[in-house]
Amino acid sequence: MNKNIRLLAPEIWERRLFTGHWQTSGASVTRIQAPATGATLGELALAAPEQIRSSAAAARSQQPAWAAQSYDERAAVLRKAAVLAEQFQDEIVDWLIRESGSTRLKASFEVGITIKALQESAALPSRSMGEVLPSGAGRLSLARRKPLGVVGVISPFNFPLYLAMRAVAPALALGNAVVLKPDPRTSVCGGFSIARLFELAGLPAGVLHVLPGDGAAGAALTADPDIAMIQFTGSTGAGRKVGEAAGRHLKKVSLELGGKNSLIILDDADLELALANAAWGSWLHQGQICMSTGRILVQRSLYETFLSRLAEKAKSLPVGDPATSDVALGPLIDSKQRDHVVQVITAAREAGARLLAGGSCDRLFCLPTVLADVTPDNPAFHEEIFGPVAIVIPFDTDAEAIELANNTEYGLSAAIVSSNVGRAMALGEQLRTGLLHINDQTVNDEVINPFGGVGASGNGTSIGGPANWEEFTQWQWLTIKGEAPRYPL
Repeated sequence: MNKNIRLLAPEIWERRLFTGHWQTSGASVTRIQAPATGATLGELALAAPEQIRSSAAAARSQQPAWAAQSYDERAAVLRKAAVLAEQFQDEIVDWLIRESGSTRLKASFEVGITIKALQESAALPSRSMGEVLPSGAGRLSLARRKPLGVVGVISPFNFPLYLAMRAVAPALALGNAVVLKPDPRTSVCGGFSIARLFELAGLPAGVLHVLPGDGAAGAALTADPDIAMIQFTGSTGAGRKVGEAAGRHLKKVSLELGGKNSLIILDDADLELALANAAWGSWLHQGQICMSTGRILVQRSLYETFLSRLAEKAKSLPVGDPATSDVALGPLIDSKQRDHVVQVITAAREAGARLLAGGSCDRLFCLPTVLADVTPDNPAFHEEIFGPVAIVIPFDTDAEAIELANNTEYGLSAAIVSSNVGRAMALGEQLRTGLLHINDQTVNDEVINPFGGVGASGNGTSIGGPANWEEFTQWQWLTIKGEAPRYPL
């Protein structure tokens, strides 16, 4: 491939939508802004509901031919996309830094796990598609997996590339067409990068559509008769609306939503390791991760020492523009999110929490914050903050830690740090959570694992690894006889 080719040159995507080809849109246009500086990165066309309707119909018409391609042909497209993602890794990382406010460490990790998602998805078409069922003599009975048709993917801003690709890649690999609606704030790194990778990899035109849009576009996608399934990643509030709308239209729906995730530090934990895990889980990507550590539960004997050391750590972390300096934390995504973070910190302090570090923001840069003595009647105990705020809570007994961790409507991720693995396992067995990590923190995803939460964190579905066959296909029962029987009617 020509080394001078740029994956995301603005002249390719600016004021355009991807429908298998790059087409100029007559719909509304908005500016893409770098959260760190406010600089304009380009002008983004937003898809109107009419475009959603047109793309859904086009995707449905192209899907049967794509599903009919051999497993080798579909796998080859996924493998080529993975190679291209490696080739253009630096360019994609740069867009993640500028458009989403990611640090270079986080952006590099995100591209790496996205490449793994493509590689793993490339293996799906060659795996077993079903099983032979018991049956009577003279009849072959099979259960086989069939593509759903067209999968609608609505993806968020925080890990925009990976959280879109983890649905797009397996859905395509298993013979579906896809209409992707990325968040307008991160549509280049989280949408058009995916369009370009598959375009250059040779995916047939019309099988993938990438249409940034607002809530009206999302509602149109959820209601469209040609969309068989919605895979949504985002807030619990928005997920409830998507789930309700999908239910009205009898669509399959996968909801990966928010969390208020607890990291439990037992009194036998190594303090240095506990601090490292707490800082990473609380402040990675400015706390804008569904798996972020929303509560740090520390056993009483370690509590005050842990607080002092965590506050020191917070004050030592550099905050700034990740595009121009080596920082630990970058900007929040926009002013609305910043205002929410400030409001939660203020309300927490008014309810009795102690502020030990941080607590303030300059433009979209919020300092890593430590709040101590947060009780269950404090609003910060229950609310998902999506900002760099460590909530630290003491407990006395293992039973109390379980009660505190389970005191939430969410159930996404939980973690326990202890030198006694048996004790940690016994405690973990009593936590209501979709993901559980012993001697690690709450932010974990490795592509090959089934990822999903319970309660307000999701609808009990999972995505990733062995769960992808369940999510993006449906069972068909097939029987074969040598000749039709004579029924007695």
